[in-house]
Amino acid sequence: MSETASAENLLGTYLKDRRTRLDAAAFGFAGSRRRTPGLRREEVAQRANISPTWYTWLEQGRGGAPSPDVLDRIARALMLTDVEREHLFLIGLGRPPEVRYQASEGVSPRLQRVLDALETSPAIIRTAIWDVVAWNRAATIVLTDYAKLPPERRNILRLIFCEPRVRAAQHDWGRVARFVVAAFRADAARAGAVSHVADFVDELCRLSPEFASLWRDNDVRAHGEGVKHLRHPVLGPIAFEYSAFAVDGRPDLGMVVYNPATPDDAERIRTLLAERAG
Repeated sequence: MSETASAENLLGTYLKDRRTRLDAAAFGFAGSRRRTPGLRREEVAQRANISPTWYTWLEQGRGGAPSPDVLDRIARALMLTDVEREHLFLIGLGRPPEVRYQASEGVSPRLQRVLDALETSPAIIRTAIWDVVAWNRAATIVLTDYAKLPPERRNILRLIFCEPRVRAAQHDWGRVARFVVAAFRADAARAGAVSHVADFVDELCRLSPEFASLWRDNDVRAHGEGVKHLRHPVLGPIAFEYSAFAVDGRPDLGMVVYNPATPDDAERIRTLLAERAG
């Protein structure tokens, strides 16, 4: 194979690199002396349950594009991480793999410290199905004291449609409700969680005719950024500029930060935080 062809064979180069990093003995392939480190091609093929000839062709850049199923089996055979598996699909098929939804296991202490550093900006971490799994003090006093709720009630849609206090705090509840339903639908689909949320959606449809009506509209929206107005029981009317961020390395999580819209809004939050701390 020419140097140019080899350089263009990104998939084959990546597969060879990954297999040579593995410890053959750890997979029960110890035995005769090996001239090169890692697994042999036929050993990867055996673990992936594919033809050794077909796997060899993949490394050599022959035989055409592999199927998603073959790439999935090779990813498991090579013990690839989620990021490595995604890269394998991108160079092998030109697209990321189909999303496999996994329930969130919470946030790291480092991510919690990021939230805590935002003194006057309420901030939360939510899952792809809009369960709130982390928050800061500003969120507790401005949005909801999530710590006082059982985990199953810390869902943003459940709060918007089933908690009168949260509903009353929205400056324009109808607009907010339509937005969160459309953004939730988009996030759940993107995360591959449509079947996972089916029972939850059915429950909300029974509890809230308004949710059921909005759900039937099939609207989708990106969360993105915008302005949010609240009626706070202590602070009164208050405005925020909100932004949503992906958490790198955690496709199951997103962070939403609400920055006070004016210096006066920030100072009122800072004063209330001090009073509550005292």
